[in-house]
Amino acid sequence: MPNEVINPATNAPYLTVEELSQAVKRTVETAFEYVRVRGEISQPRTPASGHIYLTLKDDRNALSAVIWKGTAARLSVRPEDGLDVICTGKMTTFGGQSRYQLVVNDIEIAGEGALLKQLEDRRRRLAEEGLFDTARKQPLPSIPATIGVVTSPTGAVIRDILHRISERFPTRILVWGVNVQGVGSADQIAAAITGFNAMDDGGEVPRPDLLIVARGGGSLEDLWSFNEEVVVRAAAASVIPLISAVGHETDTTLIDYAADVRAPTPTAAAEFATPVAADLLAQLSETEARLRRAVLIRLTSAQQSVRAAERGLLHPEDLIGRLSQSVDLAFTRIDTGLYRRLDRLQLRLATLSDRLVSPEQRVGAIEQTVSILDRRLEHSLSAVLEHADNQLNQTARLLAANSYQRVLDRGFALVTDQGGKPVKTSKAVPERATVKIRFSDAERRAQLDPELATAPQPKKSKTGADKTQGDLF
Repeated sequence: MPNEVINPATNAPYLTVEELSQAVKRTVETAFEYVRVRGEISQPRTPASGHIYLTLKDDRNALSAVIWKGTAARLSVRPEDGLDVICTGKMTTFGGQSRYQLVVNDIEIAGEGALLKQLEDRRRRLAEEGLFDTARKQPLPSIPATIGVVTSPTGAVIRDILHRISERFPTRILVWGVNVQGVGSADQIAAAITGFNAMDDGGEVPRPDLLIVARGGGSLEDLWSFNEEVVVRAAAASVIPLISAVGHETDTTLIDYAADVRAPTPTAAAEFATPVAADLLAQLSETEARLRRAVLIRLTSAQQSVRAAERGLLHPEDLIGRLSQSVDLAFTRIDTGLYRRLDRLQLRLATLSDRLVSPEQRVGAIEQTVSILDRRLEHSLSAVLEHADNQLNQTARLLAANSYQRVLDRGFALVTDQGGKPVKTSKAVPERATVKIRFSDAERRAQLDPELATAPQPKKSKTGADKTQGDLF
């Protein structure tokens, strides 16, 4: 050891932490340079670096593992939580945390049972998202002008499809060649489906009216690319109707659930996609014959209707004659009606003339009525005036008889205050007040109690009573 120092007490050399860590690293990497480890994937995570970190575990133990970014892009199996796999790689140590880990170079499914479990879990999860709903299915076009085929360009599948379509109904076919198994095949298949959908309808190469995704038969591992989530989502998102024809009739992949139609074989997919030309020709011939018969029946019926109408039509001269006769009859009826109307009006006019009175007679009658009314009015006014005059004289005599002047003539006098208001009691005016006294011949002024102005005031006793009692007047 380069830094070996002898301890005088023990005579044993010591190592630094780095030296010991490197020694352990060399030992582990030398002893476990190539290993295959089976375990269940737990908590896979991919940080921004692109590396994949996961844990392989069994019932009692756990092993840290890492997949470098470059290796992760080449894996045929994507690490998923709970997946039972066999990882191939080498052991190494990570001195920074004093732990060991497995550097994975490849992953394979540990048995078909684990692969089927992963397939079922994925199918259930995608179904819950609605990717397999029947409502999403699109009908296939009856006669597609262009068919897009996603498959291997060198296999027997494309030859079977081309041959079957050319036999049934030759049409334009666009082939998008892809790898149908192995690393990266799923991404190629998804890219082909997306690429066909992204084409323009009016471009130089028209967008297909129908897509066929096809592959021959194989094992579950061989068909696994069509179970990848990226392929299933691309098929479900396709706006072009899609036929899935992967494997044989007994093979089922997840793309079959997402496709609009599943064909048991690629040849069957070609039959689903195109009609039979001979059947179409026969159908067209039958339709043409039915159309000819319908047109003939229609024409025959129209001819019969025209002939029947022709028999019911009159000659133009007869028609004009009938119309002229109708006009003559109408004029005759009009003349007769006018004469009758004039006779009735003349009779009514004569009746009204007999009832009329001449203006002179009418004026004379009015003058006589006015004269009679004038005499009646004059008599009535005289009577009213005479009655009113009698009432006035009677009222004047009554007023004169009841006038206060007659009372004054008998020796009485009327006492009023300065305002002319009659004084009826002595309390109505104050002492020494000036009043007016009206006699029968004239009116005089007087002052009440004039002696009170010069007379001394009487003295009051302690009891409040006057010592002397004066006169009342």
